[in-house]
Amino acid sequence: MKAAILALSLFTPFSFYCVASAQLTKLTIGSNTLSGSGIGQVTGPPIVSAGLKGADAVMIAGGNVVSEYWLMSRPEIKTAEQLKGGSVAIATFGGQADFLSRIALQKLGLNPGKDVTIVQIGTIPERLSALATGKVQAAMLNSPDNFRAEKGGYYNLVSVRLPYQGVGVATTRAFIRENPDIVRRYVRSQVEAVHRIKTDRETGIKVLAKYLSLQDKEILERSYDDASTDDKLPQKQYPSLEGIKKILEPLAETDAKAKTAKPEDFVDMRFIKELDENGFIDDLYKGRKR
Repeated sequence: MKAAILALSLFTPFSFYCVASAQLTKLTIGSNTLSGSGIGQVTGPPIVSAGLKGADAVMIAGGNVVSEYWLMSRPEIKTAEQLKGGSVAIATFGGQADFLSRIALQKLGLNPGKDVTIVQIGTIPERLSALATGKVQAAMLNSPDNFRAEKGGYYNLVSVRLPYQGVGVATTRAFIRENPDIVRRYVRSQVEAVHRIKTDRETGIKVLAKYLSLQDKEILERSYDDASTDDKLPQKQYPSLEGIKKILEPLAETDAKAKTAKPEDFVDMRFIKELDENGFIDDLYKGRKR
């Protein structure tokens, strides 16, 4: 679930105008990909991979810092033994679902690649289609698609939840050097957007309905509740060093640079730190019901 990016897409124009007083600054913002113009919404793995190859991209706000996937199986498969000899659908080899599928299988006592084949399928619809037709026996799904699959009769064999730098805000060190005030204002608007989605349930659900093309009220509510928790979407939007460490660990098996790299190499926390230390974030949440 990418709650931060969904909220920001709706609320940033208002927030950014307020912060900028009477002066507007036009930015081109990428959605879940790096933007050539500077700032973008992107997950941690491409930032880490780019950094290891010499790029100066850095995470400046954390967004979603906990990853949770469910290993969903066909209705007739409810045990690890029944899955043995079968296959699990993921998006792409080396991606987040691939990494977490191996953890999920190990939790079940299964050997990835030996007991169960991991298959690169692609998009969520393609994975669900492969599951429905029996091409695969299980698939790695996250919110809201795990909730959809569960409602459709598929079975949650095991869930994996761990710190992981998911969708957040990234830019380059060069852009920060040349435009520090723009970055500062943008990060502030990110914090305001996260606050809005956490404290305005009705609007948050409407945002999810719009961008996920969902009408099912039950799944929308479950998705909102799941995405807006403080551990997944923290009030203080620091990039997750522990989450970046989780990204580096599998890369270190084949990349010497990843083995010696530090999570701090891929972040710039100064703007979030400013908002934290000057009390801006705490003031936003004063009086919030917990």
